[in-house]
Amino acid sequence: MTQRTAGGQPNGRGGGLPSRLLALGAAAAAGVHLVPSIGTIPALRNRLLPRLSGRSDSQHVALTFDDGPDPASTPAFLGQLDRLGVRATFFLLGTQLTAHPDLARRIVEEGHEVAVHGWDHRPHLLRAPWQVTADVARSCTRIQAATGSTPRFWRPPNGILTGAGLLAARRHALQPVLWTADGRDWTSEATADSVFTRLERQLTAGGTVLLHDSNVTSAPGSWRSAIGALPDLVALCAARHWTIGPLREHWTDTDHRIGNP
Repeated sequence: MTQRTAGGQPNGRGGGLPSRLLALGAAAAAGVHLVPSIGTIPALRNRLLPRLSGRSDSQHVALTFDDGPDPASTPAFLGQLDRLGVRATFFLLGTQLTAHPDLARRIVEEGHEVAVHGWDHRPHLLRAPWQVTADVARSCTRIQAATGSTPRFWRPPNGILTGAGLLAARRHALQPVLWTADGRDWTSEATADSVFTRLERQLTAGGTVLLHDSNVTSAPGSWRSAIGALPDLVALCAARHWTIGPLREHWTDTDHRIGNP
């Protein structure tokens, strides 16, 4: 029986249960949202979640670029890729796409693939779950409207996964893909040689390369290190008898649903 104070109100000994249940529920929801961020650790995801890392069993290397489209740099990448005879996957930011829809259409018209990087580059761990859900939905809709292409892949900003992001990706039939080789082309110290050296050391058959065709979230002018590394990267793949191209060619099956190993 609940004891009461002199004024007839509960003394709080039993009244705390609902509050504790609410707190537990909030903690569980936060856990669902936060726990997937463990996949950000490269060594862990490469071993346990190869498909999330962008690894396939093929002799194919997926070439991907983040943060565009950017009129200051993306056209130079498109020109370089055309000269090299290579197609790639571009993970677009909604803010950039809205500002430069013609450039996004050009990416598709020239045979490349467009994918979802989010509306802006704010990490999802700093956002409420409903904001993450809205971000992914808005980005998908905008890409489809601007380019006429339905995106199949999603990469969150900084590669940091959340429960809300994964659920939103499933809802829009997007496969989350991170990377196995990062050129660190976004730093102020990056050069074409440093980017290529990192990729050469990390890359294996079936891997996915992360580069950036824009420096809107990176050091000014850093995109030049990535574009400078491309000829050597393509030559490396040719020497190792690997094909190089977009994510749509990376897996031999046609099932890109979230959750596949």
